[in-house]
Amino acid sequence: MSIWTRIGKTLEPLANALDPDKWLPGGKDAAFTLALVALSAKMAVADGVVTASEVRAFRSVVEIPAGEAEQIERFFSLAQRDVAGYRSYARKIRKLFQDSPETLEHVLDALFHIASADGMIHEGELEYLRDVAEIFGFDGARFEQIAAQFIMGDGDKDPYLVLGLVPEASNDEIKRVYRRLIQEHHPDRLLAKGVPEELIVIATARVAAINSAYDLIARARGL
Repeated sequence: MSIWTRIGKTLEPLANALDPDKWLPGGKDAAFTLALVALSAKMAVADGVVTASEVRAFRSVVEIPAGEAEQIERFFSLAQRDVAGYRSYARKIRKLFQDSPETLEHVLDALFHIASADGMIHEGELEYLRDVAEIFGFDGARFEQIAAQFIMGDGDKDPYLVLGLVPEASNDEIKRVYRRLIQEHHPDRLLAKGVPEELIVIATARVAAINSAYDLIARARGL
């Protein structure tokens, strides 16, 4: 039985799908995908307006087969209107992946991707993202490291911040951290650990950002 078939069964009746406690019977990967959909929906309305670019960004993060699109979009819309707060969904994801912090980082990546789809991250969206990051267990420094990939323009990104380093870091430390980050976020490793395929597109983008930051530093230092 495919993940989308199990999700379909979990969404029957659709109103029950808003209760995270009813997600697990469909499987851990199905529960994770539902949690990501719900958090994405909440992210899209964090600034009070749902734009077409945000909806497109959501669809680029969560790959939905054509036959399942209508059902998932109904859940996406329902989650946007749900009076329950987003914190329960964030806590559910943390509980599901408490032993895989890199997966939680990719969830934040996905949410940042949606938030920045309309060209800027609004104050309400940034507050939302910061709160979710705190629920996930990330400190302020790690949040700023992730945010650096999205808040600043390409020419303004601090490559040291992207790698979680200070400019005074030694060449050996830069190489060591770079290798560790690439290993942690490589899509093949995440798939092997059971990370849902819906997040692999974000993992690929994360690796690209890490490579770009390292290349900038390496060229500047002659590494």
